[in-house]
Amino acid sequence: MKQKVIGVVPPIITPIDEREHVDEKGLRLLIDHCIESGIHGIFVCGSNGECMALTQAERDRAIKIALDECAGRVPLIAGCMDSSTQRVIENIKRFEDMGGQTAVVTPVFYARHATQDETVQHFEEISKSTEADLMIYNIPSFTSQNLTADTVIRISKVDKVVGIKDTSGNFPSFIKLLNYFRDKDFQVLQGSTNLAVPSMLMGADGYVPSLAPLFPRAHINVYEYGRKKDIENAMKWGTIVDEICKIYPMAKSQTASTKYAMSKLGFVDKRVCRPTEKITEDEMARIDAYIKQMRPYM
Repeated sequence: MKQKVIGVVPPIITPIDEREHVDEKGLRLLIDHCIESGIHGIFVCGSNGECMALTQAERDRAIKIALDECAGRVPLIAGCMDSSTQRVIENIKRFEDMGGQTAVVTPVFYARHATQDETVQHFEEISKSTEADLMIYNIPSFTSQNLTADTVIRISKVDKVVGIKDTSGNFPSFIKLLNYFRDKDFQVLQGSTNLAVPSMLMGADGYVPSLAPLFPRAHINVYEYGRKKDIENAMKWGTIVDEICKIYPMAKSQTASTKYAMSKLGFVDKRVCRPTEKITEDEMARIDAYIKQMRPYM
């Protein structure tokens, strides 16, 4: 079943209506825009997709719509993370029933006692009970657990585990993973956009930038030049991507700033799931001015 997940794979937003139901038309248009722009894959219902804020029914609906719209044109990975092993297993089984191939799984959260060993066991139990490929998602700012490189290597030996999205920001640990997996069939994706250039130059399989749908050319160039080991051009476009990332803190909530920025595409709404604070008029004006400044790189 294994699919190759490489290149620029944005964690897309989930457009919603006033009832916080998935806006199917907006989501389909967003996915088509990504694919037509040359983006290499889609990550649906990740952190940027507000997966833990959506109801279970709407989360499943977003994944089903995304699978249908991608229709195999690019790889799709889906957030199946949750607060216990059994909840993750149930999420993945529904994903499998929809025809999904690669499930993204974090350590459990809310249970603050989670240990590295527990997370290894978490993946072992999931693998025994499901058929989908599993991608490790290391995002300690959300889970309160930072998976060490040694733990990731242990988990990688579990059947069906095919890769990692590492959003720890720990570059020495990331380099250790790149070195270990260099000649192995295991995908290593950088989740921290500010580390995209050195990660690509050092052999990462890709990276996962939230703003890529709005600025596809800049993000794809970082991947392409990095993959070619063209340091000068990778650094040039990496500097531009760093400038693009200044949009994130322009609202109190990064989700709000990202969704508003995406709304400038013209077919998705800026609406966020409660209780996330709505973006203010001043924040919107600041983002508008900045996007206008960065428009040559869209």
